[in-house]
Amino acid sequence: MKENMSELEQFFEREEVDFRELCSYVWSKKLWIILVAGLFAVISVIIAISLPNKYTSEALVVPAENKAEGGVSALASQFGGLASLAGINVGSSSSTSSDLAFEIIQSRKFIGEFITKRDILVELMAVDKWEQSSNTLVLDPELYDADKREWVRKVKFPKKPKPSIQEATKAFKKAFDIKKDDDTGLITISIEHLSPVVAKKWVDYLVEDINSEMKERDVSEAGKSMQFLTQQIEKTSVAEIKSVLFDLIEEQTKTIMFSEIRDEYVFKTVDPAIVPEEKSQPRRALICIALTFLGLTGAILFFIVRYFFKSNSK
Repeated sequence: MKENMSELEQFFEREEVDFRELCSYVWSKKLWIILVAGLFAVISVIIAISLPNKYTSEALVVPAENKAEGGVSALASQFGGLASLAGINVGSSSSTSSDLAFEIIQSRKFIGEFITKRDILVELMAVDKWEQSSNTLVLDPELYDADKREWVRKVKFPKKPKPSIQEATKAFKKAFDIKKDDDTGLITISIEHLSPVVAKKWVDYLVEDINSEMKERDVSEAGKSMQFLTQQIEKTSVAEIKSVLFDLIEEQTKTIMFSEIRDEYVFKTVDPAIVPEEKSQPRRALICIALTFLGLTGAILFFIVRYFFKSNSK
């Protein structure tokens, strides 16, 4: 055991580094370190300047209150008492319409239909820059021929010149963000784009379309429920059951009427989207600082490693 300990001590003694000698060596290379850091600083400035500005527009919404229950959820809550008498557990959904809408707006299906319905594929996938003075989008000629209105980008299989909805959905999700504050229930919907006008427009479209989507879903479910209940009324001769079924039909009718008079069906706008005046990206100062620091630390580490190699080769 003692022999092993002595061998270990000898190993550390052999590998012990003179810290002063190391600092002296690194300091002797200060001109090279400064040169590398300066080169990275110049590169960082070029990169920061070349990056186009991006703007983020956002809207603050809140789940609409006093919304009439519709579809299957209303049927379950109203018919549950009667069903329990017959030993049937109808049950009810624990998720609210706003929770469902929060998930739907992030789904591939909704986003894909949104891109197609609003015809934003070119604005999403082919924009090169935004001209602030004329408020116009400049398209990348290597991706899209504006004169012929056709996609000309060169891609490998399975991609095609015209981006698929699947590819467009992935691109849209990079620009789209939605966050929910669990304490207040407030929801922030935001879009980042080269054009602040487009960003604001898309946020407005999203709020409008998700309200429309949820409205259509509830009206469709209410219609199916009314059809089912009408059939049950025709099949029964018990007056009490007919009375309950008529009450259920009334609830579905309220849902349909409610959808006709309320545009902000599931999300009510608290603070609407605006055209942002200030960019959100890129953070040019941060890019310059980060890359310069990277060059500085990289150069120092290089000479530290080189010092160890020289020491071990002696």
